[in-house]
Amino acid sequence: MIPGQFTYHRPSTVQEAVALLASHGEEARPLAGGHSLIPMMKLRMAAPEHLVDLGGVAELKGIRDDAGHIVIGATTTQHEVIGSELLASKLPILRETSLVIADPQIRYVGTIGGNVANGDPGNDMPALMQCLNASYVLVGPSGERHVAAREFYEAAYFTALSPDEIVAAIRIPVPAAGHGYAYEKLKRKVGDYATAAAAVMLTRSGHQITSCAIGLTNVADTPLFAEEAGRILTGSSMEANVVTRAVAAAEAITNPASDGRGPAEYRTRMAGVMLRRALARAYDRAAA
Repeated sequence: MIPGQFTYHRPSTVQEAVALLASHGEEARPLAGGHSLIPMMKLRMAAPEHLVDLGGVAELKGIRDDAGHIVIGATTTQHEVIGSELLASKLPILRETSLVIADPQIRYVGTIGGNVANGDPGNDMPALMQCLNASYVLVGPSGERHVAAREFYEAAYFTALSPDEIVAAIRIPVPAAGHGYAYEKLKRKVGDYATAAAAVMLTRSGHQITSCAIGLTNVADTPLFAEEAGRILTGSSMEANVVTRAVAAAEAITNPASDGRGPAEYRTRMAGVMLRRALARAYDRAAA
């Protein structure tokens, strides 16, 4: 189908973009890569009267190290995430995750900010950002505020973002040197959303896990931070019975829909399988 009519705006600064969103209210939508919004417009599931294209706002681009945090501009593409030497050295799980998002053509244009901002439970980055304890820099008419990724998602397509705000950047604490990481994703075919996926970040002292964070993708209306599962694993040495308890705790917080990817029970079980795989790889990658 063809989208409805709209007025196109291309601001050159964050302030211009926010002013446009504020002046046009709920009839305006920000546009980054467009891979979520444009298909919805074609299906007439979204019909904004004003599109505010963020592609011309240079300050929304880039990846930098900032006093113990990695800061990623919202319009940084997945392709740029994959190619970043800074991320490869400090946060390699970001590259690993970006590589299983959609396909190369989409990754050249799709942005990390768009992936986290629209509240689609099928997107891969939100659960990863919860696992990494990231925060989002939101900018609106009243200025700047920071919202933790673990508090940002309220329901499917509903977030803490106000209509007159944009996600300007993502701030991620630099993890400890020698940390272990993994993102495991089950999908029906290349380019598909996850049937279920799991992100894991952990540290070790010898054989003992000293910290563990877990995020789950597309097995509820929102991304899930599996806090109890991480707590169970912390202090363990990945004993089989402890892993089984942690996986059960993670599965217990899921509530997936039955759809073309499988019945709810299957998707919950696959979340557990992905978590087991991610834990094993992260543990092996972690420096003892």
